[in-house]
Order: sequence, then C-alpha cells, then structure tokens
Amino acid sequence: MSWTSHIKQFKAYLQLERSLSPNSIEAYIQDVKKLEQFLSLRDPDKDPLSVTDTDIRDLLEYIMELEMSAYSQARIVSGIKAFFKYLLYEGDMDHDPSELIEAPKLGRKLPDTLNLEEIEQLLAAIDLSKPEGQRNRAMLETLYSSGLRVSELINLKLNSILEEINFFRVVGKGNKERLVPVGREAMKHIKLYIDHYRCHLDIKPGHESYIFLNRRGAQLTRVMIFTIIKNLATTIGMTKKISPHTFRHSFATHLIEGGADLRAVQEMLGHESITTTEIYTHLDRDYLKQVMLDHHPRS
Repeated sequence: MSWTSHIKQFKAYLQLERSLSPNSIEAYIQDVKKLEQFLSLRDPDKDPLSVTDTDIRDLLEYIMELEMSAYSQARIVSGIKAFFKYLLYEGDMDHDPSELIEAPKLGRKLPDTLNLEEIEQLLAAIDLSKPEGQRNRAMLETLYSSGLRVSELINLKLNSILEEINFFRVVGKGNKERLVPVGREAMKHIKLYIDHYRCHLDIKPGHESYIFLNRRGAQLTRVMIFTIIKNLATTIGMTKKISPHTFRHSFATHLIEGGADLRAVQEMLGHESITTTEIYTHLDRDYLKQVMLDHHPRS
C-alpha cells in the first residue's frame, strides 16, 4: 500500500477515533509527509512499511541542518511517532521504527526564529525618510524573502536580478550558482532602491555592479548588515539576539512549517546533500516559485 493510502487512513483514524481538531490533524499529516518527501529523495519506491529507525534519524539530521527550532523538531517527531503507532495498532507493522527515536530537548539552544509579526515590526521600524532607509528595507525583505546568506546578499549584482521571472541568480558556497525565487514585496523595494536612491550615489570604481552600496558608493560589508539589524532590534525593544542568519533561519522554518516541499527549501537555501546516498535533484523554477507563493508568509 502506498504512502497516500496509509496517510489517508491515518487521517480518518485521527478524525474518527482520536477526534482531533482539523488543525491538529493537518499538523500530523504534514509531519508524516515530510518523512515521505525526504525518503523519496533517496528511494522513490520506499513505502511506509519498510521505514527504519535510521531513515527517521536521517530526516531529523536533515531538519536539524535547516536549524528548525527544537519545538518544531519535537512536534515533527510526535507526528511521525503517532503515524507508526497507528500502523502498529492496525497490524500493518510488527514493530515501530520510531519507538527509540527521541525528540530534541526543548531547552537546547538553537538560533532564534522571528515570527511574522516580529518580521513586520522590524520592517516597519526602518526610517524610509532617510536615504539609506529604502536600501535597508530592500535588504531585509530580500533576506526574509529568499533566505540568502549574508555573504550572498552583499555580493548580489545588478545582473543577478532576473526581474522578468522574479528570481535571483545567486553564487553561493563553493562558487556554485543557483536560482532563488524573490517575493513580490522584496522585488518592489529593490526596484525602488535602485531607481530612486542608488542612481544618485557617486559609485566608487570597481563597485558599479553591486546592488547594495553604502553612502560612499562602495559595496556593503557583512559587519554593516549585522549592525543595521542589531540597531533595528534595539529600536523596537526586541530582546532576541538576531543577525542576518536569523532571517535565513526564519525563511526556512516558516516554509517548512507551512508545508513546503523539503527538496524545494533545500534547493533555495543552496544546501549540499547531507546524506551520501541522496540523489540531489534540481527542481523546475516554476515549481520553486509556486512553493514560495503557496507557503511563504509574505507571498
């Protein structure tokens, strides 16, 4: 029996026998689908009855690589455990591969994640009356919209913008190039910055191609991005310790928690495969764009 059939029956069980709320049921189903998506990367024919504890541990390692919060990881483990307990209860399996899997300790320190309200508070705190305000808004919208590393952000060039398809051409670690979809808000603010602020700068020779420049017309540094974000956090009285990576972490977490395909998130982040047997598949750009539209909070 396929994943689809087992998941459908599991959903009916949660509805009829567990009497869970629709939101709780959907959370359980999404957790199981994350396991299905992950395992299909390595073996498209893998069915739920052949899942091992190693398969589940590999998924958790993968999710840890994306730095999801300990709470989110624990919830995924809970959903997967419920699914295999159901299969055991129904007699479909004679052992539970999730039995010895432990959820991460909720006290374990991981990078803070910003919720959508906090993202919007930070964006609203940017003073757009100042010349650099539009630049800062464009940069933060880009970090959250595309999940870029800070090094990738400061190295974005004008020819990186593929405006006709709303993508960036990004050069990441190991000089590897990838296409990353850009949210409409981010693209709007990038165009405003380029058309109404950047065009008035006295740009230093050698820096003409970079999108984001300082007041002296030179490429921005990593330290400057950290400082901008830190000052905004102070402005709104935020106590979380945040950095440019917080936006990348929030981007990935919000997409995954919203039900996005793990393969798509991996590709947008530019992550290497973390398991030696995984076949890394480049996904169609229209599919990546649709994932953004369907699952990103500001899309």
